[in-house]
Amino acid sequence: MSVTKTLIEQLQKGDKKSLARCITIVENELEGYEEILTSLNFNQNIPVIGVTGPPGAGKSTLINAVIKKLTTQGKSVGVIAIDPTSPFNYGSLLGDRLRMAEHFTNENVFIRSLATRGSLGGLSAKTIEIVDVMRAFTFDYIIVETVGVGQSEVEIVGLADTTVLVLVPEAGDEVQALKSGVMEIADIFVVNKSDRDGANTFLKNLVQLVHSKPNTDWNIPVIKSVATSYEGVDELIDAINRHTTKGVNTKRPYLLVEKAYRLIQNQRMKNVSKQVLHKQLETAYKKSDFNLYRFIKNIEH
Repeated sequence: MSVTKTLIEQLQKGDKKSLARCITIVENELEGYEEILTSLNFNQNIPVIGVTGPPGAGKSTLINAVIKKLTTQGKSVGVIAIDPTSPFNYGSLLGDRLRMAEHFTNENVFIRSLATRGSLGGLSAKTIEIVDVMRAFTFDYIIVETVGVGQSEVEIVGLADTTVLVLVPEAGDEVQALKSGVMEIADIFVVNKSDRDGANTFLKNLVQLVHSKPNTDWNIPVIKSVATSYEGVDELIDAINRHTTKGVNTKRPYLLVEKAYRLIQNQRMKNVSKQVLHKQLETAYKKSDFNLYRFIKNIEH
């Protein structure tokens, strides 16, 4: 039996070391990564929860509190924390792992940080594949925390069964700007740090916004929380469970199209390296007749 097949077998039996190794192989496209992806038996019933929102909204603190509650109920949780990448060294800052450090020794928790590596939408280009590797494991929940928030953040829809948008009372002015993009993707709204001034007014405005949306089978909840004191965490978990069991994810076909599109895109872009481009451009742009479009055309051929 090949080393890869043995790894996959151990992964599907619940071996964490094999899971970590498989993720490393897939993330870095090491030998055997395609065999891992094509051989996995995914558990379609493991809910993938995307948690997004502007920087400073307290996403990591909220996820910490959710993990604590779930693990006390005997549930196992896999977490993918998407870290911003330095444009200069393509590395991950690993900030989220530091904030979630208290869970490292918990047998029921597995945390992995991924660098965005220049991805605009807050997701690493490899996130889709790594979530699927984790869906072959024995988790009860998989949580994906994304970087910041912006119009391109809507790509979380192409990944998560349930999308949680975390906002803070100070985000009142931002809501109007977010309305057309990110606001549309949320299945659950959380107003975190709701012990701050203006929280009730902000909450009412959000509820009005939610009610103005077209009617569907799912009434989008708006939950008040203070993650540091676990306030609202039970309500959030309840809302996630209701959304999961109700099976109201009408985004499923769109989700699969997004995943397929992104995977095909990644395959086609495989031979394009930012580091190599950087070196080529450093030389090319100094020439007096430099033209970026001619440069790209030559690269493509």
